[in-house]
Amino acid sequence: MSTAIVWFRRDLRLADNPALTEAARRHEHIVALYVHAPEEEGEWAPGAASRWWLHHSLEALDASLARKGGGLDILRGTSIDALRAAIEATGAAAVYFNRLYEPRAIRRDKAVRRALEGDGIEVKSFNAALWVEPWDVATKQGEPYRVFTPFWRNIRTRIDEVEVLPEPPLWEPPLWEPLQRRSRGSGQSLRERPSPLKRLPQEQGGLREQGGALEVADLGLLPERDWASGFAEWTPGESGAHEMLALFADDAVGHYVEGRDLPARHGTSRLSPHLHWGEISPAQVAAGLRSHTAKNGKTTDIEPYLRQLGWREFAHHLLYHFPKTPKENFNPAFDAFRWAKPDAHALRRWKQGRTGIPIVDAGMRELWATGWMHNRVRMLVASLLTKNLRQHWVLGEKWFWDTLVDADLANNAMGWQWVAGSGADAAPYFRIFNPVTQSEKFDPDGAYIRRWVPELAKAPGRLVHAPWEDEAFLRSSGYPPPIVDLKVSRESALTAYQSMRGGRAGAGPAPVA
Repeated sequence: MSTAIVWFRRDLRLADNPALTEAARRHEHIVALYVHAPEEEGEWAPGAASRWWLHHSLEALDASLARKGGGLDILRGTSIDALRAAIEATGAAAVYFNRLYEPRAIRRDKAVRRALEGDGIEVKSFNAALWVEPWDVATKQGEPYRVFTPFWRNIRTRIDEVEVLPEPPLWEPPLWEPLQRRSRGSGQSLRERPSPLKRLPQEQGGLREQGGALEVADLGLLPERDWASGFAEWTPGESGAHEMLALFADDAVGHYVEGRDLPARHGTSRLSPHLHWGEISPAQVAAGLRSHTAKNGKTTDIEPYLRQLGWREFAHHLLYHFPKTPKENFNPAFDAFRWAKPDAHALRRWKQGRTGIPIVDAGMRELWATGWMHNRVRMLVASLLTKNLRQHWVLGEKWFWDTLVDADLANNAMGWQWVAGSGADAAPYFRIFNPVTQSEKFDPDGAYIRRWVPELAKAPGRLVHAPWEDEAFLRSSGYPPPIVDLKVSRESALTAYQSMRGGRAGAGPAPVA
């Protein structure tokens, strides 16, 4: 009877998982394996908020596998060494995995494939994250798309055809001696299940003694100091993803066009972290929305939301074709832009939500408390940093990478470059958001600001948006004065932009890496 390893990465689900489905179809025994190898991702290893999510998502996947009669085995080390150890322990003849599209992951996966195939192991990979593979979409000239609208027109004709796979049927895990897994400190058995990686025949030695098989808690993903208490509103894992989708389908999707820009409302899907970790696929989201609206007899137009999912797809295609965009300007003309000198004090105030610009501070405090920020507010905080303060977009990108539960290399890089003006299909640099008019428009009664900036909870009228207009109120509130004059800094940014266009400005100082 044949055994296969399914190598889980950012595809932490059972349904619509083509690697798992195909392995279960072709093999009698399945080993579900996660390899913890953050060093292989270099400077883009998961940040602190992402590690919190990963811990809980792995636990959820392990529980889902347990209900199928199996469980998740975890190894730490290089991917190739861990896979070879698992193959030796289980006698597996094949390794199945779903593809990733970040440049370092692509290089790693190619090296793993070559090594394993050289060992005589069958290796199969699949698409579980995107509607369409990046190499299957091109302009009439055979080039990758650089503008979203024609890209979306191209793939929109295909996404309804993408098949959504059900959970594979129950399978038998490898028939190895079971091991009692006990919760820490309690002495109570969590469950009994066969695990070739937890206990090997005596003559082979134990992987645990060799630094091998681990529990999720052994990875040290959770913070030592509990700064993540505000993350309790999230439910990582496949079930949590489908619960979030159901909530969105019940209400917000029907008001998405007008509701998505209002930060005080739950007008967006909040599926981004679930999509990043592969707890749900874009095909599942689209199928789920169609099914829900049809079942309830609604005529809800889900196209505006699908188009937003299309931006996620566009980001991953861009990263695949232009792998340097997380660190380098997509538009090389911006290499000549004169950024301001790195300002550690201003950057710290921005990170702490102490800029004195209410809508910006509300967003930065929401980010720190919950690991998430409303998309409209993300644009505003990025605009203030890159245009009013003229700090390099990489500095903001790195902070988001560490603090967002949905930190995604493709989307993070595209989003920051879009606001900065240097990216693909980006907002023009001269489009500089006025945070006061934006908060008056999208948070008119200040509900969002009052929630996250308690110093302004009792601010009357317009002062919740611009408290500096009343000096006495500003002093009594304890809220800081503005970090920058919005009008003057806007003019300075436009001057720097015009100098770049005229070719008169040298490149500004590089940000601190």
